[in-house]
Amino acid sequence: MSAKTSTTVSDGFNPEERAAMKERAAELRAEGKKGAKKADGLQAVLDRIAQMAPEDRALAERVHVTVTAAAPELSPKTWYGMPAYANADGKIVVFFQDSGKFNYRYSTLGFQDTANLDDGDLWPVSYALQKWSPAVEKKVVELVKAAVS
Repeated sequence: MSAKTSTTVSDGFNPEERAAMKERAAELRAEGKKGAKKADGLQAVLDRIAQMAPEDRALAERVHVTVTAAAPELSPKTWYGMPAYANADGKIVVFFQDSGKFNYRYSTLGFQDTANLDDGDLWPVSYALQKWSPAVEKKVVELVKAAVS
């Protein structure tokens, strides 16, 4: 994905991105049991994103692309019905909660205790997310990279 594409506001995955994700899921399944589990997790996340309202879906798709690019070592999976990304131990590091899940006025990007975001005695672990922009993307990349460091 070019730098220009990754920093522009999008209405969701384009057909090429969808096809690439389906191909990757097939590759993972072909790798065997461990790969099949990753492929199933990826498919579950993509299916959950597809079920979201259009505004939430667009945000979730951008979060998915950004998290998987910034931290390819994290594995997509659903967690309490939300798209989430787990470390090698299977522990959730970051998750996305769409606004429709609990009828909130904003979606949430959240981090679990496995995220390395500690900053003294008090630090944020969830962020309200209403619109995607280059500034939002930059902040999400920074947070995700710090979380897996």
